[in-house]
Amino acid sequence: MKDDLGELEKIKEGGLYRQLQTVETMSDQGYAMVNGHKMMMFASNNYLGLANDQRLIEASVQATQRFGTGSTGSRLTTGNTIVHEKLEKRLAEFKQTDAAIVLNTGYMANIAALTTLVGRDDLILSDEMNHASIIDGCRLSRAETIIYRHTDLLDLEMKLQINTRYRKRIIVTDGVFSMDGDIAPLPGIVELAKRYDALVMVDDAHATGVLGKDGRGTSEHFGLKGKIDIEMGTLSKAVGAEGGYIAGSRSLVDYVLNRARPFVFSTALSAGVVASALTAVDIIQSEPERRVRIRAMSQRLYNELTSLGYTVSGGETPILAIICGEPEQAMFLSKELHKHGIYAPAIRPPTVPSGTSRIRLTLMATHQEEQMNHVIDVFRTIRTNRYK
Repeated sequence: MKDDLGELEKIKEGGLYRQLQTVETMSDQGYAMVNGHKMMMFASNNYLGLANDQRLIEASVQATQRFGTGSTGSRLTTGNTIVHEKLEKRLAEFKQTDAAIVLNTGYMANIAALTTLVGRDDLILSDEMNHASIIDGCRLSRAETIIYRHTDLLDLEMKLQINTRYRKRIIVTDGVFSMDGDIAPLPGIVELAKRYDALVMVDDAHATGVLGKDGRGTSEHFGLKGKIDIEMGTLSKAVGAEGGYIAGSRSLVDYVLNRARPFVFSTALSAGVVASALTAVDIIQSEPERRVRIRAMSQRLYNELTSLGYTVSGGETPILAIICGEPEQAMFLSKELHKHGIYAPAIRPPTVPSGTSRIRLTLMATHQEEQMNHVIDVFRTIRTNRYK
């Protein structure tokens, strides 16, 4: 315990101490009650605003009344309802794959895929900025893992060229990188995979519902239908519900169903959650104006903040990273935003690399024009006051 307390003190001294913030209510107009204060919410992954959509709420209530609040068991025992099967069929249609399988979280989906599909004699090539769930999946898989520089196709090709002795090689990348908002160079990755006989796995957690004409994600954004071997995603971001999924060939999904420990040994998601996700997928395809709006807002905010002198990553997705540098600089900016009613916590190591602490602004399609104007005005005021 003494060692733990010492480590905790080091965390505090380094400006990396974290505390939970209490969200009391969340509205469908981009506001939330946080620690007793009404705030403009600019930290949520609810990109399309569907988590508060009445249609999802009603679908969840109806399914809960029919099946109960808990699923009572794993999918292979008592937890597999007709709603689960409908969602998997709908996700396969949506992602344009043969099949799909739903897991409890996106984190579990990545671990399930990587620990099931590769092993000791295999190689994973992973982008250095991939999500923590991919990193943990790589570690648990027991496969050799080689990190390639962020979105660097030349570095990836070099590492494919010199690592040929493996039974199977798989390239894994985020579709949209969660801390920077940039998009993976997927056409180049697919071309290299074909040339060097490798598989491609894409974590589309932050792209599903956001990218592509119909919101199908990174593969649709680049016109790569049928070119991605393993598509993973979440139901907890733009979809507005909870859970994760793996989509691909029928044999891949059947293998995951039979061998993936996070699937086999977990109690299933409740039918209420699954029903809300099923409703959301239909809305994502039928209401493209949500994606159009959020892209326009993101580009505007990127242009405005860069013109004010901020270093900003993103602009094509709902995620914008305002790079501050050291943790105390990010904490200062977050506190200033908070004073003006904007909730946008500082993101610090180990979530991001040292020297790149930031404010991660996330947009929702339900944000209003006056909220956007307020954010821009506040950033202008902070910049002006800091450099008087």
